[in-house]
Amino acid sequence: MNMQNMYNPDVLSCLANLSNDEVFTPPDLVNAMLDTLPANLWQNKEAKFLDPVCKSGVYLREIAKRLLKGLEKQIPNKEKRIAHIFQNQLYGIAITELTSLMSRRSVYCSKDANGKYSTCKFSDQQGNIRYEKLQHSFQNGKCTCCGANESVYGLEKRDETLETYAYNFIHIKNNSNKKLNEILNMKFDVIIGNPPYQLSDGGGEGSSAMPIYQYFVEQAIKLNPRYLVMIIPARWYSGGKGLDEFRNQMLNDNRIAEIHDFPETDLCFPGLNIRGGVCYFLWDISHKGNTRIINYSKVSNPNIATRPLLENGAETFIRYNSAISILQKAKQKKEPTFGNIVHSRNVFGIPSNFENFSKNKTKEDSILLYRSRRGSTDDKEVFISTANVQKNFEFIDKIKVIVSKVSPGGDEYPHAILTKPIIATPYSVFTETYLLINTCDNEKEANNLVSYLSTRFFRFLVSLIKNTQNISKSCFEFVPIQDFSEEWTDEKLYAKYGLDEKEIAFIESMIRPMELSK
Repeated sequence: MNMQNMYNPDVLSCLANLSNDEVFTPPDLVNAMLDTLPANLWQNKEAKFLDPVCKSGVYLREIAKRLLKGLEKQIPNKEKRIAHIFQNQLYGIAITELTSLMSRRSVYCSKDANGKYSTCKFSDQQGNIRYEKLQHSFQNGKCTCCGANESVYGLEKRDETLETYAYNFIHIKNNSNKKLNEILNMKFDVIIGNPPYQLSDGGGEGSSAMPIYQYFVEQAIKLNPRYLVMIIPARWYSGGKGLDEFRNQMLNDNRIAEIHDFPETDLCFPGLNIRGGVCYFLWDISHKGNTRIINYSKVSNPNIATRPLLENGAETFIRYNSAISILQKAKQKKEPTFGNIVHSRNVFGIPSNFENFSKNKTKEDSILLYRSRRGSTDDKEVFISTANVQKNFEFIDKIKVIVSKVSPGGDEYPHAILTKPIIATPYSVFTETYLLINTCDNEKEANNLVSYLSTRFFRFLVSLIKNTQNISKSCFEFVPIQDFSEEWTDEKLYAKYGLDEKEIAFIESMIRPMELSK
């Protein structure tokens, strides 16, 4: 057998993710994140590094490799060099007991830091990779540190053998571990990692779960390192779901030197789909001014620009460098936008799972109900009584243009962004499954509004804010209102706003056509 041709994969690149909440980081991605740091750090034997969310130990392992090479001249003896790096420069805080063992195995080559086969002997089992099983601090049903729901994570709800998910790094006030506190009181040159993304809030998983990654970023900044590098979901760009304050803090922090943006998650995490993509950022305590933004794509080279995190008049981060000029042209006429006319969710106060309807129109149940048909029945037309309508009665007899509040498709490009609009007839209502774009005075106006919604131009401007599967009123803030006495096409809109060939090509690479049925 030819040993040179044998494939010997890195075991840490082969780990299956625990869930979308706790994602293992591939070694290649770790090294890309480390590349954002100054090269002279690897020659600094006094520099200290912390991974506050250890899962596989890959960050500390890859840092150790770089220090082992960089300090070769300063500490020529390899054994002394290894001992110095592991004992004085590398520190970790694990997220669970299992990941603490995995991390020590990756870094020290032994799950016990004081074990027989550990590459560097420590006085205790944990070494510099610490973990303590903590409990949440509940008040009024929520954890005061992370917001965890007491009905899900309370002591009486969980077997004592289960993980509590009271992560050590953001539950500092709960811990009593002396050595863990020593680590948290150190001055670090670099804090780097991939924090847990979300916790179940008791109402389901995925988009209904509660984001928690922002707490890890905020806690890391409080420790005041020289550099902070973390990879997190990109949903924070547009806020919502408890992220508004975090978004505002990030977008007004001039110490963010770089953002590496990945709209397609599997560019970072093969086989994983985190809606809205992910990003990693470099926070540099000495940086001031504009941020270097790098957009990554499967079909083109990275697009790089240095620009403000907040464009004039914008409250959200515009992730695509190529979109800036298009947005500026869309805003130059200073027209009112759809952010002023799209209605907030659940217009009629009817929940998505509403089932108190009739399959046939009767004198009492005379109002047509548009509803999700993913429930227990496939009936396309159902009817309800006005007694089931909770609010906005004045809209019942109006023509209404509505869209599903859930966008279709995955993260692959080009996107659809919106489902096909529906013209809801007079004497109709709909459940919270749908979003009301606007009411119309006549059928022609409704058709012309639908023609506008179907354009790539309209949906592109929505996409600049929409970073999750759900669509909200705020997603329409950039879309200018048109004269709906006439029909709209992309060609008319491109001409009206003076878009050039490059800008048009970018829109059409991002947004797929929408074919409207008659």
